[in-house]
Amino acid sequence: MTEESRRTGSSSGPRDAGDPGARPGGAAPDGAGGGASEAAPITLDLGSEDAIRAAEQQAAEAAAKYDTESQTRTTEWKPLALLLSGVAVFTALYHLWTAYFGTPPTLIHRSIHVSLVLFLAFMLYPPAKRARQSWWRIPDAVLALLSLVPTWYLWQNYEQLVLQAGRFTTGDIVVATLLVVLVLEAARRVTGWALPVLALLFIAFGLYGREMPGLLRHRGYDWDTLAYQFMATTEGIFGTAVGVSSTYIFLFILFGAFLAKSGMSQLFNDLALAIAGQGRGGPAKVATLASGFMGSINGSAIANVVSTGAFTIPLMKKVGYTRTFAGAVESTASVGGQILPPIMGAAAFIMAETIGVPYTTVALAAIVPALLYYISLIAQIHLRATRMGLKGISRDSLPAVSSVLKERGHLLIPLAFLLYMLFFSGRTILFSAFLTIVVTVVVATLRKSTRMSVRQILEALEEGTLSALGVAIACASVGVIVGVVTISGFGVTLASAIVSLSGGVLFWTLVFTMIACLVLGMGLPSIPAYIITATMAAPALVTLGVEPLVAHLFVFYFGLFANITPPVALAAFAAAGISGGRPMATGMASLKLAAAGFVIPYIFVFNPDLLLRGVDVVTGIAVVATALAAILLLSTAIEGHFMEDMAWYLRIVMTAGALLLLNTNMLHDLLGAVLVALVLAVQMVKAKRRGNLSIRAI
Repeated sequence: MTEESRRTGSSSGPRDAGDPGARPGGAAPDGAGGGASEAAPITLDLGSEDAIRAAEQQAAEAAAKYDTESQTRTTEWKPLALLLSGVAVFTALYHLWTAYFGTPPTLIHRSIHVSLVLFLAFMLYPPAKRARQSWWRIPDAVLALLSLVPTWYLWQNYEQLVLQAGRFTTGDIVVATLLVVLVLEAARRVTGWALPVLALLFIAFGLYGREMPGLLRHRGYDWDTLAYQFMATTEGIFGTAVGVSSTYIFLFILFGAFLAKSGMSQLFNDLALAIAGQGRGGPAKVATLASGFMGSINGSAIANVVSTGAFTIPLMKKVGYTRTFAGAVESTASVGGQILPPIMGAAAFIMAETIGVPYTTVALAAIVPALLYYISLIAQIHLRATRMGLKGISRDSLPAVSSVLKERGHLLIPLAFLLYMLFFSGRTILFSAFLTIVVTVVVATLRKSTRMSVRQILEALEEGTLSALGVAIACASVGVIVGVVTISGFGVTLASAIVSLSGGVLFWTLVFTMIACLVLGMGLPSIPAYIITATMAAPALVTLGVEPLVAHLFVFYFGLFANITPPVALAAFAAAGISGGRPMATGMASLKLAAAGFVIPYIFVFNPDLLLRGVDVVTGIAVVATALAAILLLSTAIEGHFMEDMAWYLRIVMTAGALLLLNTNMLHDLLGAVLVALVLAVQMVKAKRRGNLSIRAI
């Protein structure tokens, strides 16, 4: 971003609803009626360096509190720092090598991947926040060296493990036990307690199946059987999750690191400012666009909140949005980035691998729902700005689109090249990712401001590896859960329970599945949350005839929305740490902003044509247009403003009308249109009486 756009001025903003004090710039308080005097456009002179440092400090504190993956310790002893940097660079180069030349046998490759990330995790993440004394390095170094044992053992005994077909030795069990302990301890350090505790509960479930009540009862397995399942099969720790982590996910995170090093985040921020900054409530729209772009690439909602929120949240507060609303916009937009093709935070690759369809099928199916989600966000942001009388950023303070593209527009070439490779070249995803990274380095040399030195290339390799640690370790931990679910048949049991509880009615099955996904996804990174929900919740929908792709998209959406759903809304809490708002209030505001997004998965389950799979052009346009109208109307009802504030009963009527429009029944569509027309007519009459009937009042 430009120096002017980087400065955000005073970080103080309007008080939240219920706090004393008026809003600056003449903004009306929450709930104020239409016709409030509009504030003057703000500028991006952004104040002092102290304000910038304060915003960055707030972002760092939010990351330290809510993003466990950022809580690494510094290494002051230079030889050790060089060693760890060397291991990280080697890890990246190994994955690039295998992407181009091919991987070793499956178990060997996946074990190398897990051992390398475990080694780095134990050396970089302390066992506790206070355990940063230098002597802790000794036990951590022991654990790091032990992390290499499973790979060495598999390498030495690969043929025996493959041929013995379930017959295990004492050595197998000892090494498998060591692997499980190391994976869960690393997961505790890197991702927090939620995932390892869940894994331990499933291990207990596998061991004591005979003592379980009712539907949960199964034959039970001894530890030897479970340990062998975890290590020596592709349905345990070295299963599909680690398989995707060791290939697609790692390479695309590495790609994101190279983009970041070349200045892509600045391009996204400046481009978003140039496109949406001048509009009503412009900074919030900028946050939505920038966070969506970056969230699709980096794959972590919390990391995206911290990185883009340090810039966008102070801007939103300065234009007149409350602390709570500013944090909610950033968290909701950041979470949505992971449903946005083409990369979808790498989830698309796992989904494609899990259900056995081409990646392009998943990415194309996800386009329309993702766009509807972001349109609903921007609609609510716009209506809130209209209701509060907010304006955007002064045109004089904004960069021109042409100047932004002239300075950094060439950085879009790697993204265009990636799309070509994925959708049209016919080459493998791994080779496409490898070649795109090479193209990124080459394209960055076209301008001095984006050119990467050898040192920066090495830093990108190192930072990419470190960014992948959390996802890789989470995927390995999920392998423990998946291993128990597979061997015990728990997935089928849970699916039967959900279907039975819902009485075989699809709508109620969707509701119970949604609740299960929100609970299972609490406190988990998005990718392991998806893997868990896909393993345990998606089969219930497939049982009732929902297509696998549709079912998996449904559970992915709600596993992801757990990040903004109280009481454990980590992305919203991180945004509150930057904005200064109350965490729980920010979580509730995020939930309200994403409310239309909660409806979208139901739409494509009941009307799969929204995914544009196998439909003709006319049908596709009709379905998308109807869904778009319904989502915009639903956003209007949620925000409660159309030209004038909307009475609560009119909001209910408009909500009902919008939902009826989503039904494929023509009679329901007509009834919905009538209800919506009545509400809009009432609002227009009210606006005319107050002299506020104009397009600008919308």
